[in-house]
Amino acid sequence: PGGGMPPPEVAVLAVQPGTVHLTTELPGRLEASRVAQVRARVTGILQKRVFTEGSDVKAGQTLFRIDAAPYEAALQSAQAQLAQAQAQLAQAGATATRYKPLVAANAVSQQEYDAAVAAEKAAQAQVAAGKAAVRTAGINLGYATVAAPISGRIGRALVTEGALVNQQQDGGTALAVVQQIDPLYINITQSANQVLQLREALAAGQLARASGAEAAKVQVLLDNGQPFGQSGRLLFTDLSVDPATGEVSLRAELPNPGGRLLPGMYVRVRIEQAQVEGAILLPQQAVTRGSQGDSVLVVAADGSVAPRPITIRGAQGQHWIVTGGLQPGEQVMVEGAMKLMLGAKVVKP
Repeated sequence: PGGGMPPPEVAVLAVQPGTVHLTTELPGRLEASRVAQVRARVTGILQKRVFTEGSDVKAGQTLFRIDAAPYEAALQSAQAQLAQAQAQLAQAGATATRYKPLVAANAVSQQEYDAAVAAEKAAQAQVAAGKAAVRTAGINLGYATVAAPISGRIGRALVTEGALVNQQQDGGTALAVVQQIDPLYINITQSANQVLQLREALAAGQLARASGAEAAKVQVLLDNGQPFGQSGRLLFTDLSVDPATGEVSLRAELPNPGGRLLPGMYVRVRIEQAQVEGAILLPQQAVTRGSQGDSVLVVAADGSVAPRPITIRGAQGQHWIVTGGLQPGEQVMVEGAMKLMLGAKVVKP
């Protein structure tokens, strides 16, 4: 009576196929989506900085003021020359108008009339040149007020009040840098072999695109391992492989409200590039991996245990993605393998 040990208790999991998203964790570096260098476009003494360093600025907002007196004088001079050209045009036009009936009556020679018409046209050209000079002088005067070219966050001022700035030195004296950090770009690298395998699987119909869309979902993992509150999207994959590293560059776009993340930061990026239909997620401790293949222990209805070879597609966190070898509803042993020998029966808790 009652001889022998009772059957051991083990933890089992009833498998149920479903849609499993294939995610890949890759290194990435954050980059501002737009970067604009603020440079001097006229020469003069910098009179005032009118922004707060490190603040957010709007496109068109005034940042610096350069001494405008020489450019105001140049504009006034151009306006005076235009007025003189307009007066000469009025005189030449009046002469040509007066000569026109006289030449028909032979009161003036044809040569004198032709000269009057040519003088009127020359005066019209002088007026056009004068208007262009006024416009140029006005543009230069406008450049004395330096405005933000884009909206974004501005860094420190690279020059101080009283400094002489020049529009001819290396494309203009650098005054500041504005960066748009919402959204941010994420520059990511992925092994060319991984990209090739993914594309082949998609082409063969083994996988479906993530969410049925071209743009894969991107999630940024912070230093503490927690995901960033905003999800991004994959913009494009580069067309060439870096010969030095064998990797392909990818770029994603990430909303960054409040500017929590900064350009230049290194992050881990989780990309959902495809999905597997009819796959099963099994805890990694339930799977035995060896040179002969991968297998699990399946518990039958009578409590008997037998190994079963399976096909693994990849990993997701602490789970393996199983795509073959198991039927819906079958029970796989997750823990307790050390408690029994093959062929023994178990009591399922």
